[in-house]
Amino acid sequence: MNMRDLIPWGRNQQTTPSRYRDEADPFMTLHREMNRLFDDVFRGFDMAPLGSMNRMATWPHVEVVDNDKDVRISAELPGLEDKDVEVLMGDGVLTIRGEKKSAIDDKERAFSERHYGRFERRIPLAWEVEEDKIDASFRNGVLTVTLPKAAETRPEVKRIAINRAGDETKH
Repeated sequence: MNMRDLIPWGRNQQTTPSRYRDEADPFMTLHREMNRLFDDVFRGFDMAPLGSMNRMATWPHVEVVDNDKDVRISAELPGLEDKDVEVLMGDGVLTIRGEKKSAIDDKERAFSERHYGRFERRIPLAWEVEEDKIDASFRNGVLTVTLPKAAETRPEVKRIAINRAGDETKH
């Protein structure tokens, strides 16, 4: 016996599968079309749908090392040469950009998980740097940019005394 047969007000009604009810519901139709629209837009920009992280959004991958005298930023750029990469510094932002070109034509490619095309990575700096002394080197697919910190921005460490409760002087 079907559970629906036990409910008196639903016994004589015509039942339709839920997929047909959804197609007749204008709100469900609008919902499906909006989902399709967003999926198409994100696919057009080579981005994953909402809720998943896009691998190319943070490419190239970088490592930032901060010490007392300089900041060293390394970026992984496999398959590229120094002529394919441009490094810019301005307004407190280091920009790494370039283009990775395919070695074969699209018509020859059957399947590929490799990414090609232009890229740009902007890294805001929290330090003042001596822009005329910035050094960049490229070796084995790794770009290393060394940014010497400006002398006036190197913080002097000052120890702050901590007062204990009850040790406060009264005026």
